[in-house]
Amino acid sequence: MTLAHQILLAAGQAWPAFVLVAGLLMIGGVAAADGLFEAIGGRLASAPLGPRGLLLALLGLVAIVTAILNLDTSVVFLTPVLVHAARQRGIDERPYLYGSVFMANAASLLLPGSNLTNLLVLRADPEHAATFAGEMAPAWIAACSVTAVFVATAFRVRDGQVAPGEMPPFRMGAGAVAAAAAAVLVVAVPDAQRSSLAVLGVGLAATTLRRLEPRVELRVLSALFGLTVALGTLARLWDAPGRLLVDGGGAWAAAGVGALTSIACNNLPAAVLLSARPPAHPQALLVGLDVGPNLAVTGSLSAFLWLRSAASVRARVSLATYSRLGLVLVPMSLALSLAALRL
Repeated sequence: MTLAHQILLAAGQAWPAFVLVAGLLMIGGVAAADGLFEAIGGRLASAPLGPRGLLLALLGLVAIVTAILNLDTSVVFLTPVLVHAARQRGIDERPYLYGSVFMANAASLLLPGSNLTNLLVLRADPEHAATFAGEMAPAWIAACSVTAVFVATAFRVRDGQVAPGEMPPFRMGAGAVAAAAAAVLVVAVPDAQRSSLAVLGVGLAATTLRRLEPRVELRVLSALFGLTVALGTLARLWDAPGRLLVDGGGAWAAAGVGALTSIACNNLPAAVLLSARPPAHPQALLVGLDVGPNLAVTGSLSAFLWLRSAASVRARVSLATYSRLGLVLVPMSLALSLAALRL
């Protein structure tokens, strides 16, 4: 095959995932403008829960939104909600801050649309969302559970003085309708190209109705798309990355390779690089690609978006703390997720 043909093949594998995340980010922007996430988070913050109970409830919210709407949408719009809830209760905001991104990565295992890497790997052998969810549910439960327990115990979570303020109103606006429509499309439409374009259409329609400027990181997405296509082309011309997953060991090795490659070059390019040919252990590879980025902020687009979201609410982020926590969390998450899948 010619170089141009290989480039087209790599681009064909990658583009539905990037179109989907663009649509989801637009929908998330409309939902945020409608106050949907703040209303939900505010009600959870005022619930009669202890400090750890509140943290676990909000991490559960992150897991649900991530599974349905994609982890990038989750970190962009829920990180400020979690930080705001902690400040409203006078609680140390660090477990809410780091927990939002750790849980988003862990919870992105459930549906194909929950993480771009899922779509990139599944491009070679697409599965219906319900089938994929049934297969990955044990790993999803394991990863989310260990992440929630770890975050709740890694920090001293103590209650403080509740800040006075009015409850944000809850309204069924364009954001809620668009989010529900996107969830249905992601689950009901098995073809990744069709579902991605449909979600993008919903995002554009919702943004137009609300007369908002689309909140999409076009420069970041474009740069990552270019790198993804370049590495995907390289993988097709040079077969070593694909053979590494076939000849280099079993499922546990595939997860390890996925995690380390994600840290080296981001999990989106890593997904295309390692799945140019159908991987021997796709589920294990996805565990590594989805959970592995919790080792360092270089591992995923979600971490970059998380940094931007944290800065928007003036939350102090330590990259050293992120990796120090990840060095403990990721091995446990990988081991329990793979054990849950019985690989």
